Amino acid sequence: MNDERSLITWTQVIYGLHTLSLLTGILGAATVVGAFLIGWPSIIAVILNYVKRSEVRGTWLDTHFSWQIRTFWFALLWLLVGGVLFATVVGIPVAVVLWIGTGIWVLYRIIRGWLALGSEKSLPT
Repeated sequence: MNDERSLITWTQVIYGLHTLSLLTGILGAATVVGAFLIGWPSIIAVILNYVKRSEVRGTWLDTHFSWQIRTFWFALLWLLVGGVLFATVVGIPVAVVLWIGTGIWVLYRIIRGWLALGSEKSLPT
């Protein structure tokens, strides 16, 4: 049980790091998605996800690690797609909408994941 408590704490820390990056984007000059992806807290969080992943393999916490990792990489994908659209000039409005939508999606995933963790529930894979 102590091992599980320790892993829950690690998962809390990782959600906290992602949240810190989101707050940087919301409160600072950076975009929410940009701060989430290039902010040091999120980069450290995704590294921790990969380092600790073998320890949660086969437990309900594994779904949280997958959730966090997918959130990071899909947000990066949509940031890059928006960047390509932005470079075309004609796609600037679409890029802005895509980035705002991605920011809301990331916020939703962090909140939903953290709430599920607090209830000790797994997430869909």
